[in-house]
Amino acid sequence: MAFVIAIVFILIGVSLRLLPHPPNFAPVAAIALFGGVYLSRKIAFILPMAVMVISDIFLGGYYEVGLMIIVYGCFLFFVILGFWLKKHKKWYNIGGSAILSAIIFFVVTNLAVWVFTPWYVKTLAGLFQCYLMAIPFFKNTLLGNVFYVTVFFGAYELIELWIRVRFKVSETKKYLIPNT
Repeated sequence: MAFVIAIVFILIGVSLRLLPHPPNFAPVAAIALFGGVYLSRKIAFILPMAVMVISDIFLGGYYEVGLMIIVYGCFLFFVILGFWLKKHKKWYNIGGSAILSAIIFFVVTNLAVWVFTPWYVKTLAGLFQCYLMAIPFFKNTLLGNVFYVTVFFGAYELIELWIRVRFKVSETKKYLIPNT
């Protein structure tokens, strides 16, 4: 069942990155967090990488390999954040993780843009300008993370609750994804 869920999330993630959307309003961070919470470690790490690699084939490459490594690395870090979230799964931690991952992505990837591209002067003023120019992208990242985390985690929990009630399954038995 975990494999089927992973394939569904890969298809959703790739499709939503390829369909027209506001810049950075994408589900990849939410998929990474979800994988860290509900899937095995191996599948959790593969999930966001598969979404990124497949969709990047169609979207085009990165200006600099270092920048790509930083972007992909952020999503791997969000899987690790999901591992922590698995043991602390409360609504406020889930929401906080969505917000924290947007902040981390903003800080780390824009520092990488400043370092790896010629777009900004390599001074403190250039770094400030890089972050300033990225604020609209941060807004979209934050809104996308909160939206997709709410949809993915909420849908999963509602489906699990419905199954437990409908089939009288105990709350301790994980019905949708066993052995995670």
